[in-house]
Amino acid sequence: MSGRNLVPLGLDDRDRLNAELGGGIPRGSIAIMEGQYGAGKSALTQRFTYGICEEGHTVTFLSTELTVKGFIDQMHSLDYGVEDHLLDERLLFLHGDIDSSSALRGDEEDEGERMQLLKRLMDAETMWESDVIILDTFDAILRNDPKFEHLVRQGDERQAALEIISFFREIVAKGKIVILTVDPTAVDEEAMGPFRSIADVYLELQMIEVGNDVRRNIAVKRFTGMGEQVGDSVGYSVRSGIGIVIESRSVA
Repeated sequence: MSGRNLVPLGLDDRDRLNAELGGGIPRGSIAIMEGQYGAGKSALTQRFTYGICEEGHTVTFLSTELTVKGFIDQMHSLDYGVEDHLLDERLLFLHGDIDSSSALRGDEEDEGERMQLLKRLMDAETMWESDVIILDTFDAILRNDPKFEHLVRQGDERQAALEIISFFREIVAKGKIVILTVDPTAVDEEAMGPFRSIADVYLELQMIEVGNDVRRNIAVKRFTGMGEQVGDSVGYSVRSGIGIVIESRSVA
């Protein structure tokens, strides 16, 4: 595949992540990064964000956990300074305050708006204008959308998922990339199945205990439209003041 069809992850002089993942993410892809709490989903998407911006592409990063200050502080702790990218509008950061915002989880009088959480997300046209859109964490958005939850209770989770997938397909048809992070323990298996099946890129983050050490690993389950060859497994660590480090040792 031509490099023009890939959005590179950059930072080739700092780590080998871009090379390990074939030179970048193919344009027009839906990517899922799945892992339990502590597996490194946020750190990896933050690394993706910084590297992609450094390459001159635009990113929208929606976090359901971090405020703007928390995001900037977290990026600094990994030596991924993003102030210039924010100021130059290469990076749009959004805090999805789904737990406390009256607009999203308001009182009874706000119930109508609350029922439209996913719809309001889809209608936020500006956030979908970037080359890459990252939703961290997508499972929290699903869990806090009453309409989606209602359909799950009725056993219609597949239909609910397919409606969202249809929207994502419209976005990536424009050559954009949508990256979703998911904690598989937080969402019904039937609800996640359709998302996994349509993902062009599917990465499973694993934590493996070896003695007193916890090793992290990216298991590449699917990588459609790859550039260079992508391996089945990438060992990595997250280090304060350094960021993501690709480990040469294999994870058993």
